[in-house]
Amino acid sequence: MKNENVFEKFIPNEVVAAGDVVTKEALARLGGGRLAYVTPIRSENVQSMFPQAPEIAPGVELFVLHAADGTPIMLTDSQEAAVANAWSNELEMVSVH
Repeated sequence: MKNENVFEKFIPNEVVAAGDVVTKEALARLGGGRLAYVTPIRSENVQSMFPQAPEIAPGVELFVLHAADGTPIMLTDSQEAAVANAWSNELEMVSVH
C-alpha cells in the first residue's frame, strides 16, 4: 500500500511529510482557504481572542468559528450557529482533535 500524503490535494506543489511542521500560511491555504472548524470557549477567555467583544458574564460556554490557520472568524452562543455561518459562507467544516 502506498503511503499517501493527504495534504497534497489541499496544498498543490508543496510536500508535507509526516512529522513536518505545517506553517500558519500553509494551513491558511488548505482547501483553497475554504476550510473552517469550531471550538468551544469559556466567556472568561473571549477577550483574549476577541478584544473588541463586550464583557460577558463568567461561566458561559460559547463557540468560535476559526479559519484553517486558527484565525477566529466569529463568536456565537451555539455550535449550530457557527456551523450555519460556515455553510452560508461556503466554508467546508473539518473536525479537529
